[in-house]
Amino acid sequence: MLLLGPLALLLALITWQVVTDGPLVDADERLSRALVEPDQASELLSDLGNVQVAVPVLVIALAYAAWHGRARGLDRWWLPPAAGAGAMVLVPALVAPLKEWTDRPGTPAVPPAAGYYPSGHTATAVVAYGAAALLLLPLLRSAAVRRALVVLCALLVLGASYGLVRRGYHWPLDVAASWCLGAMLLIGVSLLAGRAGGRVSRSSRRRSAGTPSPRSGPS
Repeated sequence: MLLLGPLALLLALITWQVVTDGPLVDADERLSRALVEPDQASELLSDLGNVQVAVPVLVIALAYAAWHGRARGLDRWWLPPAAGAGAMVLVPALVAPLKEWTDRPGTPAVPPAAGYYPSGHTATAVVAYGAAALLLLPLLRSAAVRRALVVLCALLVLGASYGLVRRGYHWPLDVAASWCLGAMLLIGVSLLAGRAGGRVSRSSRRRSAGTPSPRSGPS
């Protein structure tokens, strides 16, 4: 929760620099020129941020979290998957207006156009892979598996981000802004998912405790 303020401030700072063509944009363009080198590897990595790739991963995590929570009899088993799905829906709802407002042109590696800030592919990767990890982490018993999941999620996000910059699809600041935006959405997912954790419904407690049924008597 404490990170929301700094993330929002950083996103506002980057956006201000992009809109006013500030000195941070000059450094951003120099960094892009040093990094851009379109190749097959960068193309494949950038695809990790495609909706067709990232969203199915999240959908699988949403379905498993919903099934697991309901099977355990959690009182609000639907809240974590709903939070993850809601965060994903908010990505285009937030990114599209920012693209329209900032109207930032693309790098020399792409055809002349505008609306590249922030990176929708990066935000999709951050929220899809990040939310999937947040939903699955509480369901994993092994600490080693949990660490592996976090590392895998980070590698997928970093791989997509690097691919987008290396291929020239986005400026580095486009990607950095989407990191901030995605992280803010993930904080919301974490807060909402935490409210549902460990709260078992009354009916499940009665069944597990062997509460007498009016029909069958003591179990």
